[in-house]
Amino acid sequence: MIALLVRDMRLAVRAGGGFGLGLAFFLIVCILVPFSVGPQSQLLASIAPGVLWLGALLACLLSLDRVFALDFEDGSLDLLASAPLPMEGVVSMKALTHWLTTGLPLVVAAPALGILLSLPTQGFMWLFLSLLLGTPALSVIGTFGAALTVGLKRGGLLLSILVLPLYVPTLIFGAELARRGAAGMDTQTPLLMLAGITFATIALLPIASSAVIRINLR
Repeated sequence: MIALLVRDMRLAVRAGGGFGLGLAFFLIVCILVPFSVGPQSQLLASIAPGVLWLGALLACLLSLDRVFALDFEDGSLDLLASAPLPMEGVVSMKALTHWLTTGLPLVVAAPALGILLSLPTQGFMWLFLSLLLGTPALSVIGTFGAALTVGLKRGGLLLSILVLPLYVPTLIFGAELARRGAAGMDTQTPLLMLAGITFATIALLPIASSAVIRINLR
């Protein structure tokens, strides 16, 4: 499994779908929003958690179509499906690769980019925590969407349509956790809901993704 993880990370970076693309998109969003809203610090501070979370969500979408595409094109996916490795483990490694190359850089960069949006100082920790807890769910859900569209030509748009509704609960509770933390309000409810969504997706969706891949490879 470790060898598969290392291989997938190398392929993700070489194919141009690694951390650079998502991070650049995230940076562009954070730079353009102040220009569009204007120099209104209070307004920027109030919308900063939602903007940062939305930017992270859209950045995660950019590389989802490559999760299984390269392996499907060169036949590696068929070999992985017939290998003694459990397909659920293979899918989990794909999701982990996506998070390490896309989600984790966004988590690290988000507090620094929050300065551009006048995010209150007490909100930095909660923004970091919400993204650290929520972005794994985005990668796992995205991997499930990629499994549904594997083998389809130009399936990127369909993948986005399928995945975006599934992202909504994570977006709601992740942004709410960051907003409440920045405002000094109670954060227990959104924190528990976000954690529940993440742990549920990690536990259940790899099973569903592996079943979908087996069906698509028949």
